[in-house]
Amino acid sequence: MCELLGMSANVPTDIVFSFTGLMQRGGRTGPHRDGWGIAFYEGRGLRLFQDPAASCDSEVALLVQRYPIKSEVVIGHIRQANVGKVCLSNTHPFVRELWGRNWCFAHNGQLADFSPSASFYRPIGDTDSEAAFCDLLNRVREAFPEPVEVEELIPVLTQACAEFRSKGVFNCMLSDGDWLFCYCSTKLVHITRRAPFGPARLKDVDVIVDFQSETTPNDVVTVIATEPLTENEVWTRYEPGHWSLWRRGERISHGKTD
Repeated sequence: MCELLGMSANVPTDIVFSFTGLMQRGGRTGPHRDGWGIAFYEGRGLRLFQDPAASCDSEVALLVQRYPIKSEVVIGHIRQANVGKVCLSNTHPFVRELWGRNWCFAHNGQLADFSPSASFYRPIGDTDSEAAFCDLLNRVREAFPEPVEVEELIPVLTQACAEFRSKGVFNCMLSDGDWLFCYCSTKLVHITRRAPFGPARLKDVDVIVDFQSETTPNDVVTVIATEPLTENEVWTRYEPGHWSLWRRGERISHGKTD
């Protein structure tokens, strides 16, 4: 299985602290050695870093840790390959254009007997994850040829996720840079940090950050991950079938599929 990392914030925020913890799980404290990637939204632009090498040894990962990019929406992923070979084209997150925006997606899990019909969006690699992303976007594009508000998309997104979940494990994150949608099939947790801020200690490496000195009283930052990244904070665990929609650090909608 893979691990996911997401962030939604109301101000441009760097995710170096959480990213540093996650990278240790890519071959040092965890088995996810088959590549990693992280996407940072900057307005309509998207910075995407990927490497099919283990994240704990990746020079690209070290670059990202030394280069604190500030973003309001981030999606990250470390891979333990189940379907598809280890290569750059199979490395998450995946990105496609829809309605003039960059849509970004990452998946944790494995789908059995999954072969959606070919349509406008097609996979470049050979993972079930990218196939699911393309199928999801094809459904959105067919239902809504023109842009709509994200609230109108929720029925299409949740129905697709429920169908994918019926074929295996489907934990995912999806964003167009404005909002962040998360769906839990088996494992997903989140934490929302707001004033009064305090110190946090990573579980996977001896690093402590005092968010009081890094933030303002108005900052709101939500981090979503497969498993808690810190050992001295309380993370909220999703139940299977639960989904949530985040914007600027706040949860604006949530629910549960059958």
